[in-house]
Amino acid sequence: MSIKAVIFDLDGVIVSTDNYHYRAWKKISDEEGIYFDRKINERLRGVSRMESLDIILEKANREYSQEEKNSFAERKNSLYRNLLEELTQNDILPGVMRVLEILKKNDIKVAIGSSSKNTEFILRKIGLHEYFDAISDGTQIKNSKPDPEVFLVAAKKLCIEPRDCLVVEDADAGVEAGLAGGMKVLAVGYASRNRKANLRMESLEQFKYEDMITV
Repeated sequence: MSIKAVIFDLDGVIVSTDNYHYRAWKKISDEEGIYFDRKINERLRGVSRMESLDIILEKANREYSQEEKNSFAERKNSLYRNLLEELTQNDILPGVMRVLEILKKNDIKVAIGSSSKNTEFILRKIGLHEYFDAISDGTQIKNSKPDPEVFLVAAKKLCIEPRDCLVVEDADAGVEAGLAGGMKVLAVGYASRNRKANLRMESLEQFKYEDMITV
């Protein structure tokens, strides 16, 4: 089997923080008088904070300066961080711990590849910070998904060639990023409809070790 490492996205794969993001963006958007709903929120999957803000500002009735955008984004992140205080180990998504145990048992390296700058904070809140062999996140990269940088950084930290890595993603941008980095991709949840992925399943609860042998 060629897969020697599995690189997991964080939001929507290990833990679901979608509603926290939505609540934070919604509150700030309402304060600014900008229309924002869950359909728009879906477009924010897998992209950076500032790119998410640009999508939200498409509905704004005026132009925002870079200074205003920075302030907007910081206000959102502050509110989001406060909401994340609610996170516990109970928020780890179904199937995750079983999959991690299977991979560890079979000496497969595991890493996080997330565009979020709150990655380490979230992992500590859910008790998984020490579980991963490497963490690559938004504090270490210049380009967010669909650029493959965050996954390539993870592979480099693991000392594993990209072609020997499997990326687990729930966003189309993440699927594109994994493939662009020369890696295999398992699409779960929202992204399971993406036919470009090498493997697709609704949830990690469906994962079997044998799946990786067929990739």
